Amino acid sequence: MEKLKMHSPDISQQNIAKIRDMFPGCVTEARDSATGELRLAVDFDQLKQELSDHVVEGPHERYRLDWPGKRASLLASNAPVAKTLRPSVEESVDFENTRNLFIEGDNLEALKLLQETYLGSIKFIYLDPPYNRKKGNNLVYRDDFVGNTFDYLRETNQIDIEDNKLVANTESNGRFHSDWLGMMYQRLRVAKNLLSANGVIMISIDDAETANVVHLCNEIFGEANFVGTVIWKNATDNNPTNVAVEHESIHVYARNKQALEGVWKSQVSDVKDAIKLIGDELIQRYKDLDALQYAYSEWFRENKSQLGPLDRYKYIDAGGVYTGSQSVHNPGKEGYRYDVFHPETGRACKQPLMGYRFPKETMNRLLAEGRILFGDDESKIIELKVYANEFEDKLSSVFELDGRTGPYDLKALFPEGKKIFSNPKPVLLMERLISFVTGHDDICVDLFAGSATLAHAVIELGRRQGGRRRFISIQYPEEIGQDSKDAKESHQFCSNLGFRPLISEISKERIRRAGIKAVSSEFHPEWDRDVGFRVLKIDTSNMKDVYYRPDELKQGDLLDMVENVKQGRTAEDLLFQVLVDWGVDLTLSIRRETVHGKTVFFVDDNALVACFENGVTEELVKELAKREPLRVVFRDNGFVSDALKINVEQVFRQLSPSTEVKAI
Repeated sequence: MEKLKMHSPDISQQNIAKIRDMFPGCVTEARDSATGELRLAVDFDQLKQELSDHVVEGPHERYRLDWPGKRASLLASNAPVAKTLRPSVEESVDFENTRNLFIEGDNLEALKLLQETYLGSIKFIYLDPPYNRKKGNNLVYRDDFVGNTFDYLRETNQIDIEDNKLVANTESNGRFHSDWLGMMYQRLRVAKNLLSANGVIMISIDDAETANVVHLCNEIFGEANFVGTVIWKNATDNNPTNVAVEHESIHVYARNKQALEGVWKSQVSDVKDAIKLIGDELIQRYKDLDALQYAYSEWFRENKSQLGPLDRYKYIDAGGVYTGSQSVHNPGKEGYRYDVFHPETGRACKQPLMGYRFPKETMNRLLAEGRILFGDDESKIIELKVYANEFEDKLSSVFELDGRTGPYDLKALFPEGKKIFSNPKPVLLMERLISFVTGHDDICVDLFAGSATLAHAVIELGRRQGGRRRFISIQYPEEIGQDSKDAKESHQFCSNLGFRPLISEISKERIRRAGIKAVSSEFHPEWDRDVGFRVLKIDTSNMKDVYYRPDELKQGDLLDMVENVKQGRTAEDLLFQVLVDWGVDLTLSIRRETVHGKTVFFVDDNALVACFENGVTEELVKELAKREPLRVVFRDNGFVSDALKINVEQVFRQLSPSTEVKAI
C-alpha cells in the first residue's frame, strides 16, 4: 500500500520537474546532504547556457531588489514542512457545518499546508503585516532557511525542539529591513500559488516599507499584474512635523491582470443605505410629490457635505431618491441617431455630440417607464433618471474613511473592554475591498488576521448582500501587547474573560460575537447565515520523528517506532493530517459511524473514508469497499494480520476498482 507523504509539497522539486520538462539536459539527480535521499537537481551553468544566445561567463548586473538573506528566503519558501493541522472542536463554532476556517499558527507554515487543498482557488488574499516602523518594537517571524543538516531537520520539524517564531526587529538591528523583507518575500511567493487565475492580493502598508512592497510584488507577480495603489486617508494629523502623514497605502496585484473582470463596482455604501432609509421614511409620510420633494430638499441641504459620491442625488419621487445622469450619450464613437421630443414644447431635444447610447426601442421603454428627465425646454440634453438604490461605487485610488471607526467597531462587540487592540482596521474598509474584487461564492484569506476584521467583514457582507462568501483567517498565537502600549489593559481584559492573553484568542472571540450579532439583526434572505468557523492549530506531525542525531539515539527507539503515531494524538488529528496531505477541502462535512465495531470517518459522504483503529478485519475492509468511496485510508499497522494488510488493495480492486487506497 502506498503511504501518504505527511508533509507539505516540496515546491523546489516541483519547479525543477517543470524545468526538466522544458530542458531535460539541465536536470540530474543528486543525493540530499540532509536526508540522504536522491532528489532532482539543476545544472545551473547548463541552464544559463540554454537560455542564452551567447557564451555565458559569470554573473551580470540587472535591475532587481536585493538584500542579505534573499537566497536563503527563497530556499525557505520552497522547503516543505512536516507539520499538520489539528482540529479544536471546543474552540470552533458550528464545527460540523461551517465552511470557514481559523488557522492558529505561523502563516508561512499555514500557506504551505494549504497548498494541496486550495491551489489556484482563492479569489482574494489580504495582508496587513507588521509595518516595520523605526519607532516601536517591531516583530518579524524567524524562519530563515539554514543549510546544515541539523537545522534543516529542525526547520522541517523532523526533529522536535522548541523554537521562538516571533522575534523583535528593532531599529538598531543591522538587518532591520532585510529581516522584514525576507519574511514578506517567503509569504508572498507561497501565497501566489493559492490565487485563482483572476485572484487578487492586497497589501496594507505605510511609508516605511511601501517602496519595498512594490518592488517585492513586481518581482513575484510581475509588473504587468500591478493593478494599482489605493490611498486610504484615515486620519487628521494634529501634531504635524515636516509632512503631516494622514494616509496608508493598499497595493493591489493580480495573479493575471488579463483575467480580471471588466470594471470593479461595489454596491456596499453606508451613505447609500442612509439615503434610502430617509427616502423611504419621507415617502411614507408625504403623499403629495411637491411636499415630498420640499421635505427631502431640506434634508439634502443639511447633509450634502456628508454624502460623498452621492451628493448629486437631490431629487425624490414615489420610486425613491434619484439623480439625473448624462449617461444617455455614447462615449467615444458614433451612437444611435433619432429624435426625442420635449413633452412641453413638442420639439426635438438637443442630441448628444456622439449620439445616444441606446437604440430607439430601449429609449421608448425608458420614456414609458418615466426614467428620462427633461430640461425646461428642448435646448437641454435629456438625462437618465438613476435611483440611489441602483448606485454602484467605484474603487477610487484615493478615498477617505476615518481610521477611528476600527476601534469603535471593536468596542461595539467588546463593551466591557477599554482598548483591547491597537489600530484595528475598520470593518467598512474591508467590506469595500472585498465587495469590489469577490463574488458571492468566493474565498477570502486574511494572512495576518490580527483582530479578525476581515472575517467580521465577510459576515457583514453576507448579512447585507446575501451569498456564501467564505473566510480563512490565519493568526499566530502572539502575546497581546508585545508591539503595543496597551499590553496591561489587554491582559486584564483577557483575564476577565478567562482567555490567555493572545491575539488569536481575541480574534476568535470577535468572530463569535460578530456572528451572534449578525444573525440577530435584519439580514438578506439569500444569505446562508454561516457565521461559524473551524479552528485548526498548526502543530508537529502526528507521526513520530524519524530523524535523530546519532548521539541522541537511545536503546529501544527502533522498537518504539513500530507504533508510529505520537501519544496524545486523536483519530480526528489523524483525519485532518490526511485531508491536508491528500488535498481534500478542509471544510467538508464529517460523519462518524461504527462499522464492525470500529470508528470510521466519512468525509463528504464518500469522498474519503478513514479508519485509524487497530484490529481492522477483512469483514470491515470488504464492507467499506462495497460503499465504493473515492479514497480510503487506514493505519499502516492497524490490520489484524500482515496477510490482510497485503491483500487490502486486492479487495478494493475487486469490489471498488476506482477507489484510491493509502495508509499512514
